[in-house]
Amino acid sequence: MSLVDVHNEWDPLEEIVIGSIEGARVPVPGTDLFTIEYAEYGVEDRIPSGPVPKRVVEETREDLDRICRELTGLGITVRRPEDTDLSATVNTPEWSTDGQYNYCPRDVLLTVGDMVVETPMVLRSRFLEPFAYKDLLLEYFESGARWISAPKPRLRDEMYDVTRKKGQRLLDLEPAFDAANVLRFGTDLLYLVSDSGNEQGWKWLQSMLGDRYTVHPCRDLYAATHVDSTVVPLRPGLVLLNPERVNEDNMPDFLRGWDRIWCPELADTGFVGERPYASTWIGMNLLVIRPGLVVADERQPELIRALEKHDIDVLPLRLTHARTLGGSFHCVSLDVRRTGSLETYR
Repeated sequence: MSLVDVHNEWDPLEEIVIGSIEGARVPVPGTDLFTIEYAEYGVEDRIPSGPVPKRVVEETREDLDRICRELTGLGITVRRPEDTDLSATVNTPEWSTDGQYNYCPRDVLLTVGDMVVETPMVLRSRFLEPFAYKDLLLEYFESGARWISAPKPRLRDEMYDVTRKKGQRLLDLEPAFDAANVLRFGTDLLYLVSDSGNEQGWKWLQSMLGDRYTVHPCRDLYAATHVDSTVVPLRPGLVLLNPERVNEDNMPDFLRGWDRIWCPELADTGFVGERPYASTWIGMNLLVIRPGLVVADERQPELIRALEKHDIDVLPLRLTHARTLGGSFHCVSLDVRRTGSLETYR
């Protein structure tokens, strides 16, 4: 039986991949990185490339290890990526770069049913990131999982336009999207059209999934990158929403009948370096263990209280440098298997 079996964001968790901070770095400057992540710097040369500070690595390693211990203690199988040389140069005929990190498996791989998809990521530095998961993917394939890789995008300079406003800087020249642009609601998938996922991306995904699923492209919801600090499904019929980004005009149609928790103002947990890689809204980046239990940041008491008012218990943990690294509990995890079956929740 396939070890990959997951249909939504909330069914009881059985197996998960947790990322690694080893070797993490800010990639060398390039048109892609500048346009998507550092446009406010004005010029590429200001990008602070190089290894992530030692203290950030050490404290994040401790945080990730604690998450793994806590999940293992709940009977969940925890897997980790392999270490890879992220300082190595990657060349194509049109560009060269080094790597970034293996911290966020949620960006790299998308699990839907018994299928795992290597997504066509939008940053060149993450072009070969699936290699850190290759042995795991082979194991899942041998167990009966379907394993596909999206067409590798060329990621030429003309794919990016820094002169456009946020949300329109990734052009629609070929399918490109990060897996964290997608949320699973059974037969419905939300796909965020943003600077980390273009229109051709959702069309390609729909073509691969077929008529059994509906991929809902969501536009004008959040322009920058991923969706999981904007919309957080908690259980059937209940969703946590970002009040600065979601409103009645841009609410995904298939979620209009769901009950809503509007995320309270979040504590600023700080960052290291010139600027953060994520806003304070990364504090609503939760991992659902099962309906009624989530992993949330222990430094967000207002959010924890809001969740508990809706009968959701919290396992309080922390990723000290979530803002520095651009990822919290949902980002650093990839749910591989949850109990339950494919259903429609509209």
